[in-house]
Amino acid sequence: MSIYDWNDLKAFLAVARGGSTLSASRTLGVNQTTVARRIEALEAALSLKLFERGQSGSRLTEAGEDLVAEAERVERASERFALRAAGHRRGLSGVLRITTTEIIANTMVMPALAEFRTIYPDVQVDLVVTDRALDIEAGEADLAIRSGKTLAESDLMARKIAEHDFALYCSRAYAERRGVPVAPHALRDHDLIGAEESMGELAGVTWMLAQAGGKSPITRSNSITNMIHAVKAGLGIGSLPVAYADLERDLVRCSENIAVARSWSWIVTRREMKDVPRVRAFIDFLAPFVHRHLRRVEEKARERRALEDEGA
Repeated sequence: MSIYDWNDLKAFLAVARGGSTLSASRTLGVNQTTVARRIEALEAALSLKLFERGQSGSRLTEAGEDLVAEAERVERASERFALRAAGHRRGLSGVLRITTTEIIANTMVMPALAEFRTIYPDVQVDLVVTDRALDIEAGEADLAIRSGKTLAESDLMARKIAEHDFALYCSRAYAERRGVPVAPHALRDHDLIGAEESMGELAGVTWMLAQAGGKSPITRSNSITNMIHAVKAGLGIGSLPVAYADLERDLVRCSENIAVARSWSWIVTRREMKDVPRVRAFIDFLAPFVHRHLRRVEEKARERRALEDEGA
């Protein structure tokens, strides 16, 4: 087998993810002809056909589908190599204080820290988990990961790292006992889980209660993590983050994604901190990690729904 070019492998992944050489060209910032040439070169080097081409785009062959996961492992190894080399150049070490909410800490930051530590073993990450927004400008933390529809005006530097969808869920026990709403207005006949005003407006909760005609929730919480547990305990229906809830076998979806509830997460820091080596390293690591992590979550959720549909 011939040795292939790493750039050919990047083109392969971009086409696999985007479904066409045109989409891949936009992702990679090169022209479509270059992408097509790289795919042809990779197929020649491997002596394998990776895509079936058609008017609607490029569809992975069976061999192509099998090789995507391996290609992604090579991609991650390449990224780790580059990051670790950058760490040696910068002499990375020291303490990094990060603050975020419990749900973000558990679902996004903790999965990232294990890999981050293998690349930067001399950086100590201290995590402050709280729903209270610490004062980054006053130095209460070096970095914060904040979520919402918008960020408040400030002098902080921010980088968007994730998009979040919400939908309504109940537990399987609740669904067996009370059924699930067949339409939004049917929420009037169900028990609902609300949020405390101290959390600010949660658009998914606001939408749910409005569809129920302004019905009062049976309980309120000031923590999304606690709201998840309330729903899992069978107390009622709640608006939960899709990336988490779709993977929970004990939860039943009661709605499509709630369009008005879509929100985003940003990682923010002070302007004078953004080029501190350990701060820059974590920001540059976290953004692509979260993108990959959420993509894997979506794939697992699709696989789970497909298996459930087959068993229905």
